[in-house]
Amino acid sequence: MHVREMLVMLAAALVGALVVALPGALVLRLLRRRSIVVHICVLLAVAVLAVLAGVIGVAQAMFISHHDLRVLMIVISLAGAVSLITGWWLGRRLAADAMWADEARARERQAEANRRDLIAWVSHDLRTPLAGMRAMAEALEDGVVIDPETVREYHRRIRVETDQMARLVDDLFELSRINAGVLRLSLAMVSLGDVVSDAVASAVPLAAARGIRLVAPGDGWPVVRASEPELSRIVANLLRNAIRYTPADGTVTVTGGQDGDGGWFAVTDACGGIPDGDLPRVFDVAFRGEAARTPRSNATRDVAHDGAGGGLGLAIVRGLVEAHRGAVAVSNVAGGCRFLVRLPGA
Repeated sequence: MHVREMLVMLAAALVGALVVALPGALVLRLLRRRSIVVHICVLLAVAVLAVLAGVIGVAQAMFISHHDLRVLMIVISLAGAVSLITGWWLGRRLAADAMWADEARARERQAEANRRDLIAWVSHDLRTPLAGMRAMAEALEDGVVIDPETVREYHRRIRVETDQMARLVDDLFELSRINAGVLRLSLAMVSLGDVVSDAVASAVPLAAARGIRLVAPGDGWPVVRASEPELSRIVANLLRNAIRYTPADGTVTVTGGQDGDGGWFAVTDACGGIPDGDLPRVFDVAFRGEAARTPRSNATRDVAHDGAGGGLGLAIVRGLVEAHRGAVAVSNVAGGCRFLVRLPGA
């Protein structure tokens, strides 16, 4: 083949390829905001059509016979179809992997932010009672306080602060077991009514001290498949949370029943409701949203403690419920909010 013929063939192939490649590059630019699957398919289509256009250009220059052109058209078309199918499949895989990676990074960032908030709040919640206990202990030790009534009050306050710190440490330990995946449940058939009755009886003194009524039916409770200690903690955490945010003369109601293949119970308070923007985050670790719509001092919706807490109670509730293969949700109702727990039945 002469040099002139070689140059003509290369020019014909180049012109044919450019006729497709340049518009293809423009199309890719216009589609830059579309999915990775579209980009891969368009790129492969441009490549195959550029080859096909180059072959047609060479054939027009009389370097390929009509028979060979038909053979090449069939081969290129088949290869192009296979390439597009493969590109579409791989593009979907890449898109799914990219989406999963983005979600994983977002979850990791959120978890890290939650951990930082948790450390900050728990440090504050431990430092505050420790400072008060130290001041009272020094006052007792130095004889600054000698009045018997004041001494008894200091002892009582030291005990209360100690109890609060003990509950906070217990919550941290329970949450660490849940997050580490080492929580082991001893599942059995448990009467939900018995668990609720015991939890209500334990919460009555706290509710009475705040002028709050606890209401729970005596019958109609289902039997659920659960671990009784963990189920008792779920109910107790929800009750303490409801009592803390229900104003004096309010009512906290516990109801339950059978639903399909499982049982459920709900704790309804009179807190005035939770802001809609906070509802999706109520069960997050260390989340402390805005105060309920019914003003009650400067408290926010902590979750497990009668006093200060690390924002762990509802996170523990969600972890324990999910460990039972159940579900927990919260919604606003007239005058308050309702926490609904569903558990597998017998």
